[in-house]
Amino acid sequence: MLYFWGFFLIYIDPEVNYLKKLDHLEKIALFYDTFVIDLWGVMHDGIKLYPNAAKAVEHLVSMKKKIVFLSNAPRPSLKVVNFLKKMKMKDDLLKNVITSGEAAMIAVSKNTYGKKFYHLGPERDNSIYEKVKENKTNLESCDYILCTGLFDEHENNLEFYHNLLKNFSSKKMICTNPDLIVHRGKKEEYCAGKIAEVFESLGGEVIYFGKPYEEVYKMCFDKKEKVLAIGDNLRTDIKGANNLGIDSLFIYHGVHRDEIKNENDILKVIKNYDVLINYFQFELNW
Repeated sequence: MLYFWGFFLIYIDPEVNYLKKLDHLEKIALFYDTFVIDLWGVMHDGIKLYPNAAKAVEHLVSMKKKIVFLSNAPRPSLKVVNFLKKMKMKDDLLKNVITSGEAAMIAVSKNTYGKKFYHLGPERDNSIYEKVKENKTNLESCDYILCTGLFDEHENNLEFYHNLLKNFSSKKMICTNPDLIVHRGKKEEYCAGKIAEVFESLGGEVIYFGKPYEEVYKMCFDKKEKVLAIGDNLRTDIKGANNLGIDSLFIYHGVHRDEIKNENDILKVIKNYDVLINYFQFELNW
């Protein structure tokens, strides 16, 4: 079937489900071996766990499905696991938690992009460079900028970062979270990806770790597995699934909640982000 996608005419295989409303994950669970699931916006809102989402994953575990939580959190995986345990997520759901911060930490520890770095981000992210903390330095002396987020005292002021970085665009930036925003409860917050955008606008080069980039998916599954990616972010979760050629389930009451007021808005919004989705749900529901 030929289909107009923006300005392009593309072919959609009629045997494949696209843009299909999924009332219950149970209906398609048998078709997949592995479920790569986002955390913030799918499993929790930064404050509390979503009970329906947790129950859905519990059902998948009972079916012996492989569960991988893949997050763009700019912290080591263990930190995220401990955070989820505080939210009362069950231990048997947390066997495979992979973060963009974990992938970046490996590169930082190996001095992949140089030795000396400047940490741009809150103190709570310091664990990402714990093994090489003696290499932390100032902007003037660093080999690269390690961006994990925004300083707590400047969490809403992008102009501050423009002024901070404008004379250092010749340096490389490592961005450990490509997300632009998250919702903590009902409050919208900037992520490291927003600072990376500022740096790129100044002519700087950014190296991203996490979704939608292929490298982090190599830590999740191999090519033999039939995989479903579940996420709420079209730029990262769904774009990553498209890049890898795997199916996707889009949770639309997440980071795009202000753009998608109801199901009728979904087609328009996904066109704006130049992605394809197989299924969509309001929230993850078994």
